[in-house]
Amino acid sequence: MEQNVQKAEQMKYRLADAMKQCMAKMPIERITVRQIVELSGTTRQTFYRHFQDKYDLINWYFDKILAESFEHMGEGKTVYEGLVKKFEYIEQEKLFFRAAFKSDSQNCLRDHDFELITRFYTDKIEKKSGQKLSEHLHFLLEMYCQGSVYMTIQWVLGRKKATPKELAKALTEAVPAELKAVFEKLQMI
Repeated sequence: MEQNVQKAEQMKYRLADAMKQCMAKMPIERITVRQIVELSGTTRQTFYRHFQDKYDLINWYFDKILAESFEHMGEGKTVYEGLVKKFEYIEQEKLFFRAAFKSDSQNCLRDHDFELITRFYTDKIEKKSGQKLSEHLHFLLEMYCQGSVYMTIQWVLGRKKATPKELAKALTEAVPAELKAVFEKLQMI
C-alpha cells in the first residue's frame, strides 16, 4: 500500500515537471493534456487517474510547494515568517507561478490560493482561540486574503519589485486593525 502511494506521488511530480516544461513554452490555455502526457512519457488515462484537468495539476503542485511554508506557520511561527517562506518558494518556482497566475480560467490558481490561505488562517484562528470566527472577522480576513493574493500576483508578474522579506513585511503591515489585534492576541504576529 505504501509503495502504491509513493508511486502515485512520483507520477504526479512527473506530470508536474512536464507541465512546467510546457509552461516555459506557451500560455496555460494552449497547453493540452496530450502534450503533458507525451512529455511525461505516460498516458491520458494515467493523467486522469490523478487529476481532473491541467488546472487541478497546477493547484496540486501549488499545494505541495506551499505545504512547508504553512507547516512553519503551524509550528507557532509568525504570519511574517510563514509569508517569507511562501515567497521564497514562489521565487524558486517563478516561471511556474508567472504562467499559472496569468491564467484566469476555470479552476485558476488565483482562486485556489485565496481559498487555501483563507481556510488556513480561519483554521489557525479558530484552533488557537477555541472559538468560531465571527462573520465580521471572517469578512476582514477575506478582504485581507484577497489583497494578499493580488499583491502576490503583482510581485510574481514583476509589477511589484520586492524581496520575499519586503513583500512579507508589507503584507503583514496591511492586516486590518481588528484582525491584527486577534493575530497579536493569538501570538500569530
